[in-house]
Amino acid sequence: MTFCLGMKVRDGLIGLADTRVTTGVEQITARKVTIHEHGRHSMFLMTSGLRSLRDKALTYFEETIEESDESFDKLYKAVNAFARQVRMVVNEDKEALEESGLAINLFSIIGGQLENDKEHKLYLLYPQGNWVEVSEGTPYYIIGESSYGKPILDRVLHYDSSIEEAMKVGYLAFDSTRIAATDVGFPIDMVLYRRDAYDIAYQRYTREDLEGLGAWWQERLRAGVDEFPSDWMLPLLEKSKDSTEK
Repeated sequence: MTFCLGMKVRDGLIGLADTRVTTGVEQITARKVTIHEHGRHSMFLMTSGLRSLRDKALTYFEETIEESDESFDKLYKAVNAFARQVRMVVNEDKEALEESGLAINLFSIIGGQLENDKEHKLYLLYPQGNWVEVSEGTPYYIIGESSYGKPILDRVLHYDSSIEEAMKVGYLAFDSTRIAATDVGFPIDMVLYRRDAYDIAYQRYTREDLEGLGAWWQERLRAGVDEFPSDWMLPLLEKSKDSTEK
């Protein structure tokens, strides 16, 4: 499984991806986010799904960029170009994959800003090649293992969050997933794009780099439970007490 998270706030984009790849009983570390920059063209791409599909589609896409990058003046055009490569790979490999019992499951998150985009953009691309754009109402997408990190994102992240706040809640969403899902883990790759900058910053974090953050958060959760209002429980507790005294 995979954890890839893309977030869009007013001031920019943040992408976070784990690097654990599980094949049978074996686990390896592999990068799941790529950065593509050329002049005023800046974009990043994250994928979840069968690794062979991802590598093949990405190879085709990089060749397309080399041949005609100047034709992509808006991000959606680059997304459409990658979608065509995904469809091509699916058509080429579908029969063999299905005979082997493997699913066509390549999901992608693509974010960035090209020269004629009025603002930074974030898209979710489905295996069929169709896509949706992030909205201010729910300013993030997760692909891969999405259930464990979603609650904190829904409660805390909003479009007007600062980049720093988004980075924090993004990490906590990953940490919740890492604790619950054994096939998601360190190191993690994080990318940051500031609106109208046309430059993407990248950083890899190991477990040692972030050592102590998990324990810090766990202690706050425990303290929060202790401080959680308890008046609402009193009627039921009293009934339980009364029944034991009869």
